[in-house]
Amino acid sequence: MRLLIVDDDNLVSLSLKTILEVSGEVTVLEIGKNGKEAVVLYERHQPDVLLMDIRMEEMTGLAAAQVILEKFPDAKILFLTTFADDEYIAKALSLGAKGYILKQDFESLLPALKAVMNGQSVFESEIVGKLSSALSSPSAFPQENYDITDKEMELIELVADGLSNKEIATKLFLSEGTVRNYLSSILDKLSLRDRTQLAVFYYKKIRK
Repeated sequence: MRLLIVDDDNLVSLSLKTILEVSGEVTVLEIGKNGKEAVVLYERHQPDVLLMDIRMEEMTGLAAAQVILEKFPDAKILFLTTFADDEYIAKALSLGAKGYILKQDFESLLPALKAVMNGQSVFESEIVGKLSSALSSPSAFPQENYDITDKEMELIELVADGLSNKEIATKLFLSEGTVRNYLSSILDKLSLRDRTQLAVFYYKKIRK
């Protein structure tokens, strides 16, 4: 896995580099210290995953993510931060970040990176618990306006709960292929890019 690390604390970056490369599964291409460097380094290397802090001088991780994702919509960005503020979480998710995990739990970092590589979204339990308050909306969702069926609504809720395609297939007694087809249809109907945007859409537009 080709990885970029961007954090304004060089000691943290070097520690992460050591921890991850010792696994033999990660190659850290370069280290940056702010959002401006993140943008430059991403364009230079186009890594498999960008691991980035949020609060940094000159340019925040959120601002950098917005620039990167506008140019590289398929970029996989995982935020690693000490801040679990609702505003940050909502912004990170609305931008299309693949995950938001806290620095306190380094043991979960490699599994989180692998999950992001496989197209999954990764949010720690503390973050998931804040999603509804961060992204809640009082308006009811007119599913008929989007041609969303009851079965598709059920699948959307399971995606927002963080279930994988395999887990959804088991829960709904469907094949994984059928789940993928449902998901593709839903994303097309809602003009969304991926599962992360679908989860954000759920908490913003559907869940009261």
